[in-house]
Amino acid sequence: MNVLLVEDEEAIARPLTTLLRAEGWTIETAATAARARELAASRVFDAALIDLGLPDGSGYEVCRAVRAVGDAAVIILTARSDEDSVVRALEEGADDYVAKPFRARELVSRLRAVLRRRGPKQVYSFGDLTLDARSAQVTVNGVPVALTAQEYRLLLLLTSQAGRVWERGQLLQALWDDGGAFVEDNTLTVTVKRLREKLGAEGGRIATVRGIGYRWEEKP
Repeated sequence: MNVLLVEDEEAIARPLTTLLRAEGWTIETAATAARARELAASRVFDAALIDLGLPDGSGYEVCRAVRAVGDAAVIILTARSDEDSVVRALEEGADDYVAKPFRARELVSRLRAVLRRRGPKQVYSFGDLTLDARSAQVTVNGVPVALTAQEYRLLLLLTSQAGRVWERGQLLQALWDDGGAFVEDNTLTVTVKRLREKLGAEGGRIATVRGIGYRWEEKP
């Protein structure tokens, strides 16, 4: 999961980043509103933790920027607990807010709760590739890519948990077809090869982890 952390206080940002990475999440950090907007415009995030008080602007504008390009779960971090600030944060698109000071593990728990309430993500975007799970459609540069059912299931597994290393055995187990026929090890190798070819340059994101299996790279 990709998380944007916008926080200018290093004493808060550093340990929180360490904890989030220990959870297995990919973290991008920004100490200013300008940097946060740059990151929001350059990639898709699953979640954003945004401090309201930034040195060059307001967390509200960062929240709007994140909302403009995706559907990330947003939690506002704020030292303000007055009703007007809370209401405005929610009106700007935040899913929840956490008042400072807070415990880092409590914040992680709140983030997980927000993600559970929002349900599973439906659209995955990486570079020129988009996978829309609602329509089971994959496009590269806006052009539909024809995939077999097996290729699509494999791509969905990889992209929905980008960065995770899937062992070959795990993928073989996950790719049972509806009739119960098991996918042979050689079939998996061929499926990966064909999927890479069909995705073109974006196929390079399917990384081979030697002796283990495969993972989807957020950056090729």
